Amino acid sequence: MPLNPQLDTLSDYPFEALRTLLNLVTPRVNDAPIVMSLGEPQHQPPALLTETLAAHAQEWNRYPPMAGIPELRQAIVDWLTRRYRVPAGALDPDRNILTLAGTKEGLYLFSSLVVPREKAGGTPVVLVPNPYYLVYNGAATMAGADAVFLDATRENHFMPDLAAIPRETLERTALFYLCSPANPQGTVASLDYLKQAIGLARQYDFVLAVDECYAEIYDRAPPPGALEACAALGDGFDQVVVFHSLSKRSSAAGLRSGFVAGDPKLIGHFSHLRSYGGCQVPLPIQAAATALWRDEAHVEENRARYRRKFDIAETALAGRYGFYRPDGGFFLWLEVGDGEAATRRLWREAAIRVLPGGYTARAADGRANPGEAYIRLAIVHDEAILETAFERIRRVL
Repeated sequence: MPLNPQLDTLSDYPFEALRTLLNLVTPRVNDAPIVMSLGEPQHQPPALLTETLAAHAQEWNRYPPMAGIPELRQAIVDWLTRRYRVPAGALDPDRNILTLAGTKEGLYLFSSLVVPREKAGGTPVVLVPNPYYLVYNGAATMAGADAVFLDATRENHFMPDLAAIPRETLERTALFYLCSPANPQGTVASLDYLKQAIGLARQYDFVLAVDECYAEIYDRAPPPGALEACAALGDGFDQVVVFHSLSKRSSAAGLRSGFVAGDPKLIGHFSHLRSYGGCQVPLPIQAAATALWRDEAHVEENRARYRRKFDIAETALAGRYGFYRPDGGFFLWLEVGDGEAATRRLWREAAIRVLPGGYTARAADGRANPGEAYIRLAIVHDEAILETAFERIRRVL
């Protein structure tokens, strides 16, 4: 059966690789397994979610609007304006906002919109931070672009070095996926960094797509956002979009509700494209999302819980494995020398399942894989389980 040959290059699904790695490894201990490989929130979402779903149960039989109900888009505008100090009236719910069935489908489909057949006389480029969320590479590949991986290492504070991108690469660039706070490293792009990235997008005529899905889980200071940087530059939102989700902010991964916001021309074209291949979000879910974006109390409580988890991690791991306290997100990025070997050892000797850092990155252009010496831990469990997990990690590693 003939298939798109680009599929053959999509061999980097990390959890399939993890299953292969650990398939023949049996824990030697009788301890209860602790799964820290999956970034799935364990906190229960607020009661507001289920209450709103129940109140709108009569709407499951109706087709929902693809762009999102007006109340939801207005709630998103209000939240963005408050959170990122965007001038009042700068964002229009009809022109700047498009709701999504979670951000994964939006991030993937977006490349189909903005990657042309060629650019600057060659194959278009999609810039991808390295390590990366696998959707960025999948989207670039299936759109027919060359994914160019920008290493984000301890030496550059785990953010791609924008000044090191060759001019000839920038000239061919159609799209730049940037994640802040970064997954997995938890580092935050500063406002100046975002301004620089926006400047490059406008100078070299590409689109900057900033994945800000972890922006509401932060340690001390709220991470700045790309729309905030646009507002500071004072030139509108041209060539910039941001993606947000309720999965982490509200511990509502199963709700599958997110949005994209920014450049009104891109939002308009993306709305047209999604009418063919996007997923509509049911009306009760849109009502619940509206309520969640309007409420901050549950977000503050959620954030405080993660801060306590990082306190526990810092007490247990400071001075070991290159530990640092991340600025945002809920992952630890620990340097262990050989990520695969450490992963096998932790499962065999401690019944702890983590993700080798090399599975979230790749060796590119003759360089070493920037994640191969690391493991990624999702600290999503309750405090007692985390204390147990860190004690086992220290014992085994």
